[in-house]
Amino acid sequence: MTHRFTARAAVAEIDPDNNLIQADVAEDEDGDGFFLLFMSTLTEPSRQNVTLGLDSHCLVTAEGGTAYGCVHEITLSDRRLTVSLDPSSLDDLGLDDPEIEGELAVPDEDIERLREALARVLAFGRAGARPRRVDL
Repeated sequence: MTHRFTARAAVAEIDPDNNLIQADVAEDEDGDGFFLLFMSTLTEPSRQNVTLGLDSHCLVTAEGGTAYGCVHEITLSDRRLTVSLDPSSLDDLGLDDPEIEGELAVPDEDIERLREALARVLAFGRAGARPRRVDL
């Protein structure tokens, strides 16, 4: 099965003060409903993060779930974001389906900022935890 939703909000943010980059798609304009928040740090992972396995991209869901290095594939074509997750991360993320499709009902400039932020977030960290396919 595939979880499908319409995203009415797409936000990309670079926060140098907190060493963070994030890309967020949400069902509701106010950020409520189903959402996917992709994030990473701006600098290389610390030795402690490497030891703890936190040296890759992070995904947070509306259910409060969090998983690192869990995105296997991601594509953004026209207005459709398709994400394929590692099935072993579903419990941590509070999700039932490893396949997610989001129709982006947002302005073109928001999609471009999202595309740029996703590319940076998903290229972060150790090579073995990066998605095997990124087509943005």
